[in-house]
Amino acid sequence: METKELTKAEEQVMQILWEIEKGFVNDIINKMQEPKPAYTTVSTIVRILEKKGFIGHKSFGNTHEYFPRISKDTYSKNYLKGFMKGYFSNSIYNMVSFLSKNEQMDINEMEEIISLLDEKIKTKKSGV
Repeated sequence: METKELTKAEEQVMQILWEIEKGFVNDIINKMQEPKPAYTTVSTIVRILEKKGFIGHKSFGNTHEYFPRISKDTYSKNYLKGFMKGYFSNSIYNMVSFLSKNEQMDINEMEEIISLLDEKIKTKKSGV
């Protein structure tokens, strides 16, 4: 399933919904930092996200409780795939090489990545 990218405002709303799991527009606004956007602004973003298939709603009379229809993990994976394809020729090696050459990682992060990869290699070699 190809996932559309979110705008910055849409992503902010989704981050809140992923955190709270479900909520009304006022619940979303209450989680936002100052200066908080207008109710109508957030309501419009929520309706756009619903049209895009990112969220659904449950009706309570004239009001709606919204919930994510796509998990943060699923969105992150799809976003990262598109990012790698667009900027790093779809190569994890190219991305890690870029980050390490541009001093985006400190020694501790590099050691943690090496350790993580060592564990993954052992797991794959053992067939688990």
